[in-house]
Amino acid sequence: MRRKRGRFIVLEGGEGAGKSTWAVFIRDWLQSQGRKVVSTREPGGTPLAESIRKVLLEGRDHMPAESELMLMFAARVSHIKDLIEPALMSGQDVVCDRFVDSSYAYQGAGRGLRRELISALERMSLQGLKPDLVLVFDLPPVVGLARVQRRGAQDRFEREPLAFQTRVRREFLRRARLAPRRYRVIDASQPLEKVRVDLLKVLEKTL
Repeated sequence: MRRKRGRFIVLEGGEGAGKSTWAVFIRDWLQSQGRKVVSTREPGGTPLAESIRKVLLEGRDHMPAESELMLMFAARVSHIKDLIEPALMSGQDVVCDRFVDSSYAYQGAGRGLRRELISALERMSLQGLKPDLVLVFDLPPVVGLARVQRRGAQDRFEREPLAFQTRVRREFLRRARLAPRRYRVIDASQPLEKVRVDLLKVLEKTL
């Protein structure tokens, strides 16, 4: 008998939105429902993609926006082919901290690259793969940057100024408005317990 395909759940949002914390919460909740779950992140998830992640996040030299975009998709192809698709086909749910929406937000709105360019790379790389649920953890960029600064060392994207982070936020919200059946926006500026309650409601209703 053919195994039922797993569900692909993605967490998106600006810096300091708490996605890593909520990814663990979602993984644990799914497992409590008897699901097998793979947790992963972008850029990263495979040895090749993690190597590219270091270049993207830790570098301090100038990187052309086009180079950044191509590296993101190079990591993403490895991630999809070597981890995400095999897990989904085996019936496991995949919980991913960032996916293709981040390219539209960061390299598109943030860096100013054309959406048409990103869309062409998406079609080539994803081959029709779409998340079943995208959770956008939204908060004002000034709040997110303050949280990031309290954590200490910052990566290349966390060091970007407020204007950049504002463009990123607007693009996440724009994409959520375009596909309301697959996207849910959660107010990540609320106290943790309120975010947890709101997130749990979404999970119980949609999954």
